[in-house]
Amino acid sequence: MNLEKYTSEFKNNLKLATPVMIGSLGHLLVGLIDDIMVGRLGPVELAATSLGNSIVFIALSIGIGFSFAITPLLAESDSEGDENKGRLIFQHGLLLTTIMGVVMFVFLFFLKPILYHLNQPEEVVVLAIPYYEIIAFSMIPLMIFQGFKQFTDGLSQTKYAMYATIVANIINVVLNFALIYGLWIFPRLELVGAAIGTLISRVAMVFFIYIVLANKEKFKPYLIRLKFNEIKKEVLKKIVNLGFPTALQMLFEVGLFAASVLLAGTYGAFSQAANQIALKLASTTFMIAVGIGVAATVRVGNQKGLKNYVELRRIAFSNFILVFFMMSMFSVGFLLLKDILPLAFTDNLEVIQIASSLLIVAALFQLSDGIQAVVLGGLRGLQDVNIPSLLTFMAYWVIGFPVCYYLGTILKMESLGIWIGLLTALTSSAVMLFFRFNYLTNKLIHKNNGTT
Repeated sequence: MNLEKYTSEFKNNLKLATPVMIGSLGHLLVGLIDDIMVGRLGPVELAATSLGNSIVFIALSIGIGFSFAITPLLAESDSEGDENKGRLIFQHGLLLTTIMGVVMFVFLFFLKPILYHLNQPEEVVVLAIPYYEIIAFSMIPLMIFQGFKQFTDGLSQTKYAMYATIVANIINVVLNFALIYGLWIFPRLELVGAAIGTLISRVAMVFFIYIVLANKEKFKPYLIRLKFNEIKKEVLKKIVNLGFPTALQMLFEVGLFAASVLLAGTYGAFSQAANQIALKLASTTFMIAVGIGVAATVRVGNQKGLKNYVELRRIAFSNFILVFFMMSMFSVGFLLLKDILPLAFTDNLEVIQIASSLLIVAALFQLSDGIQAVVLGGLRGLQDVNIPSLLTFMAYWVIGFPVCYYLGTILKMESLGIWIGLLTALTSSAVMLFFRFNYLTNKLIHKNNGTT
């Protein structure tokens, strides 16, 4: 294999991927800062935000997964040079993500009573409710932003969403300091203050990206508002047909990791704390794979629009090799620093010991996790989502979760058993999705050669 024909694409891949990585890492960083600031109020307050966010995060993953449908469709229309087609996709997509945000808010609002039935301390639930209500409402501006973000990603302009995310994060941190603790003229609102800070920052994010795009000539044709008589059933259907299976893919993966948290909690506080530390670290490195996955979606979508399937396959494989190299470095880092990294979170020796053992497994699944994320991005670029949804369900819930439960509970390996199950799930997903991508691209090349 001539490796240079793939590595020569690394620069182009990273140009698209880096802003997405920075934006995603920015969200994680602010989440960490939120935890630290709320944590200073006390353990009950920290538990309340964790409880509220746990349910919102599942809904959020579904919404974001749905919005991913916009990117490959825009990438395809962009490579075809069809601005009107791109405008219709964007405007219909924005309409759907806005509706999705409202539906998510209503769903989360009516789901609120479930907080009383999760075996949580009463004082935690009482604090969580007002926080949860405001965070649920913030899903509306967040999903509107997702519509704009996936639009700009599809046009290979990933930097604008990054700028909006950075500005929103700064606003969020400043407002949190002011509203949680009551600095200067601001009242001390504690958890409610943290929620209000998040809501305002998400509204600001929407205004920022709209103002930036409205002042760029490239985007003006796309921002012409959709008239009622321009709403086309077939465009809505195309986005929904791509978005719904993608949302399921996100739900299957996020659901497994949420189940792992609940399962670890049954083994005791130390096991759950170690599980959270390892998950936080693994989530951070996963953001790198997310960025490369977006690059794969956009570039594969471009080549699909050009019907250049040989180049499509070469570019896709360049992204697969890039993520393999980068996640390999994280694997080595986790192995070398497995006893040091947990010290950033706790000084409890038992928790550190458990977390250290989990990071060994996390080092192994860095490769699987990265590859499955980027191959999924490539498949989205091909607009192939139904079979991948079935494959991810099989990997996470038919294979992965039973292994987590059997090793963790039946064989009493506890958190280590859960993480071996996660490794099994991610590896199964990576292998099956790769074979799917390989099969489809070979089929497209042979079919195209037969018609030329």
